Amino acid sequence: MVEAQATARGVRTSAQKAGLVCDLIRGKSVNQALATLQFTRKIIARELAKVLRSAVANLQQKEGFGGDIDRLYVSACFANQGMSMKRVRPAPMGRAFRVVKRTAHLTVRITERPLKIAKVAAEGEKAAPPRARKTARGAKKAEASA
Repeated sequence: MVEAQATARGVRTSAQKAGLVCDLIRGKSVNQALATLQFTRKIIARELAKVLRSAVANLQQKEGFGGDIDRLYVSACFANQGMSMKRVRPAPMGRAFRVVKRTAHLTVRITERPLKIAKVAAEGEKAAPPRARKTARGAKKAEASA
């Protein structure tokens, strides 16, 4: 299971706004996440798509990568607060208001999904039937039928 990440530092948006878009793609496959970002009506979605493509490129350079991009998914996506630029805006009667222009650090981590290997029963052996889950409702039905 190979994983890679990419980070964009100092992106001109607040971490809170970027976090809303990060929530949209976390846990999705890479192709589905790129499609979601393409049609998201937030400006930060373009920056996040760049970071996601960069993470895929980083993973393709790794030694153990299998080559199948369809098996990749976004395992982590978050936005941390970056530095804040402080500016001064004139206010009435000789005063000044402070304007804080926030930045964010975007991080996307992608991972390759493991292959699912089905267990095959040998000849002559019967595969065990799946066990029924015990629930409160199931226990009441068992008591009622007995």
